[in-house]
Amino acid sequence: MNQRSGLIVDGSSKPPRIEVHQSWWAMNGIGSGGKEWSMEEKFEKIAEAGFTGIMAHLPKEQEAESWRRLLDEYSFNFGIHSFPRKPEDITQLLKEAKQFGVLYVNSQVMDSFVIGQQAIDLLQGLVEEAQSADIPYTVETHRGRVTQDLHRTVDYVKAIPDLRLTIDLSHYIVAGELTAAASRELELAGELFNVLLQRTSSIHARISNGEQVQVDIGPNAEHGMVEPFMKWWQQGMSYWLAEAKPGAVLPFVTELGPPDYAITETKYVSGERVEISDRWEQALVLKRLGEEAWKRAIESRKSL
Repeated sequence: MNQRSGLIVDGSSKPPRIEVHQSWWAMNGIGSGGKEWSMEEKFEKIAEAGFTGIMAHLPKEQEAESWRRLLDEYSFNFGIHSFPRKPEDITQLLKEAKQFGVLYVNSQVMDSFVIGQQAIDLLQGLVEEAQSADIPYTVETHRGRVTQDLHRTVDYVKAIPDLRLTIDLSHYIVAGELTAAASRELELAGELFNVLLQRTSSIHARISNGEQVQVDIGPNAEHGMVEPFMKWWQQGMSYWLAEAKPGAVLPFVTELGPPDYAITETKYVSGERVEISDRWEQALVLKRLGEEAWKRAIESRKSL
C-alpha cells in the first residue's frame, strides 16, 4: 500500500469502488427476541445484509484469532478507530494494524481544547506517522475532538495538504443547530463542508436533525434532512472519484451508536430505557442511501 496517495487503497488493480461497512460499536445491544446476537451471529447478519466490511477497534491479543478467522471467512475488509493525543500514540498501533491486515486507521484526535498551530502540528505529526508506517490514515470530523469546530477544521485542512478525512457531518449539523428549516445557515455551512469534502477518504453515515446527533429517518428515509446529507455524501464521493486510481476503496460506514447516541424513552416503573428506533433496520436504510448517493456520483461524473 502507498498511503502518500492520500486515498485508502487495497493494493489490487480493481476499479475504484465504494464499500459499505458496518460499525461494530453500532452493533452493541443489537439482536432479536430480547437477546443480543453473539459475535458470530453479528458477522453473519452483517454479511447477509450485503455489507463488505467492519469498522472496530484493533482486537486485543486474546480476541485477535477469532476476529481474523471471521473476517477471512466473510472476506470482510477491516478499518479501525484510534484516539491519539500525540503522534507517538499511534506508532505501535499502526505497526500492529498493518500486521493484522487492517485496510485503514481512523482517528478521533483528542481533544477540542487543542487549537491553532498546536492542532496543526498535532495533525501534521499524525499524518507523517502514518506515512512512515505506509498505511492509509484518516482523521474524523467529530465533536469533542480537535475537529470539533467547523471553521477551525477548514483551517486545518487548508494548512495540511496531506490531511485526509473521515466525513461525519452529523456532528457539525448538531453543533451548529442546523435544521431543515434553516436554509440560509445550511447553505453557508455547505460552503465550508465543500472544503472538507474535497478531502473525503471515508464517510460515516449518521443523520442529525440539528437538535439530536442521531435521529430515526423513517423506514423509507422520509426525514427532511436526508436530502441535504445525500447531497453532501454525493459531493464527497464525486471529489473522491476524481482522484481515485485502481485499488482505491471508499468506505461508507453506517454508524448508529447505542444509547446515549440513540434516543431512548424511560419506562419509569421499571427504570428500563428503551430505544425508540430499530437501529439495525435504520442501518439498512442508511446502507441503501449510501449506495444511491454512489450511483448519483457516478452518473454526475459521466455527464461532465
